[in-house]
Amino acid sequence: MLLGFHSCGYANHSATNILIVGDSLSAAHNIPVDQGWAHLFSTNIRSSFPQTSVINASISGETTFGGLQRLPGLLADHQPTHLIIELGGNDGLRGLGFEQSTSNLRQMVQLAEAQEIEVLLIGVRMPPNFGAAYNARFQQVFERIADEFPIHYLPRFLEGVAAGDPALMQADGIHPTALAQPMLAQKVEHLMRQILTHRAMSQAGANPLPGDPAQASDQAT
Repeated sequence: MLLGFHSCGYANHSATNILIVGDSLSAAHNIPVDQGWAHLFSTNIRSSFPQTSVINASISGETTFGGLQRLPGLLADHQPTHLIIELGGNDGLRGLGFEQSTSNLRQMVQLAEAQEIEVLLIGVRMPPNFGAAYNARFQQVFERIADEFPIHYLPRFLEGVAAGDPALMQADGIHPTALAQPMLAQKVEHLMRQILTHRAMSQAGANPLPGDPAQASDQAT
């Protein structure tokens, strides 16, 4: 899936290009594309930041390795100012090595940082049947990357969805339904509003307020 949502610009906002690289959680698996969280997020974020483009380059079945292989071309084609990475779930489901997943995500962040692109990393979890120990090790993949780099981190993306109302999850127990998509969009939107507000303040020469949004975002769920 490669979908673009664009808006006309306001002179008082610098252009913002947000690239989403994810898997089926971000590719509207088994639901209409316009009901997926990425589309809802694009619509909502542009209400406050009109000069914004959101490119959703998510593909169902994507792994961290696949994302890493595609990323150089995506960065060259779309020149994003911000990169949202939502990958790793398929690595965990397939039992791919934790170290390899960590290395792939690390390289993705490094590619973005080399071009001064701000990164938002989204952490996901495995289904409960994988066991608590496996899930804990899997979560450490995201936590290591978030600790290693000055990036924004949204942990536990499916918290409040996966273990909540059964109507929020599809029959496979992995993918959220259309009903859950606004909740996911709101989580990403909340952090991105903080990130873009901080960026606008910095460009305007304003001093960050106490409780810098870029720092506070790392603690949000």
